[in-house]
Amino acid sequence: QVQLVESGGGLVQAGGSLRLSCAASGRTFGLYAMNYLMGWFRQAPGEEREFVATIGWSGGSQNYADSVKGRFTISRDNAKNTVYLQMNSLKPEDTAVYYCAADRGTVATMRSGGGLDYWGKGTLVTVSS
Repeated sequence: QVQLVESGGGLVQAGGSLRLSCAASGRTFGLYAMNYLMGWFRQAPGEEREFVATIGWSGGSQNYADSVKGRFTISRDNAKNTVYLQMNSLKPEDTAVYYCAADRGTVATMRSGGGLDYWGKGTLVTVSS
């Protein structure tokens, strides 16, 4: 099994920055980490969950939702089994619960958000105007 734990959420003013972290653990992940794409999703109140960003083992396969391109950056530290989401120029519409996901599929699979292998429980980001 794989456990994903998000942290770093909080309240920030519009225009500010936050960095989210997602720590992965578990024997399966430790053995096969290079096979996992890592991704971030978010779900705003009353909205469906949406894809935000994904990254491959080597730091490649980076892919972003149009709504966050140029403002958010995904990265990973394989030595720490941790993936990060640096969020700059935050807007009130970025307010959501942010979830981390891990999957052994493709970027397309990750973007779809369906049937992914593992999910974290989320961290709340609130952006005030």
